[in-house]
Amino acid sequence: MPYSNLSRRERQIMEFLYRQQRASVAEILEGIPDPPGYSAVRALVNILERKGHLSHVQEGKKYLYSPVTPRRQAMRGAVRQLLNTYFDNSVEKAVTALVSLHGKDLSAEDLERLEKLIRQNRKKEAPS
Repeated sequence: MPYSNLSRRERQIMEFLYRQQRASVAEILEGIPDPPGYSAVRALVNILERKGHLSHVQEGKKYLYSPVTPRRQAMRGAVRQLLNTYFDNSVEKAVTALVSLHGKDLSAEDLERLEKLIRQNRKKEAPS
């Protein structure tokens, strides 16, 4: 499900729930930056559930909310949206931007993994 139609607060809630896997409204309230009131968070969670982004289970008197879409699938959608919106669907432009911003943070192991991925993709594209 695309997350481009979510408000800033809805995205914060989704990001928190992806990190925690499941949480109550009170836990969400404690876990998001500069939170609105309890009622507002509860309303946003209900909206996210109606939109199909969250589901809940009841434990005792509280509801625990979880993302419906697996994190990996959501991540792929977010990256696809990011590529389309900011990088003209160019993986090269996105990787260049990431490396220029965070290249100094890459370890030798990180660079080796990236080089290995590039080599593997070259082999896939090589004519038989």
